Amino acid sequence: MVLDEKVKRRFWEALYEVVRGILPKEKVFIGGDFNGHIGPSTGGYGEVHGGFDFGDRNGSSTSLLDFVRAFELVIVNSMFPKREEHLITFRSMVAKTQIDYLLFRRVTEGCARIAR
Repeated sequence: MVLDEKVKRRFWEALYEVVRGILPKEKVFIGGDFNGHIGPSTGGYGEVHGGFDFGDRNGSSTSLLDFVRAFELVIVNSMFPKREEHLITFRSMVAKTQIDYLLFRRVTEGCARIAR
């Protein structure tokens, strides 16, 4: 779905605030349909993207990848190979894609706090 850039920015700002409020020693698990297609290439995000995904990277993926990197998370379902039928989270007559991701904290102790 195409949303106004202000709506997208407010979403990311709100999510940043929620996650920023979680203590570094706490576990973080986030699941969601981020409409960001990260693609199979790590493309400079190897610390958060394992290289196993489906389809092409789109513009919205950068917001997701930057968010994951900023909070020392990892996109778990990109870390191991899966058959195509297990990667695809949306299928229609004209398209198939993976848009749902699970984000976990990479480090549970001593995470650097994000200062804006």
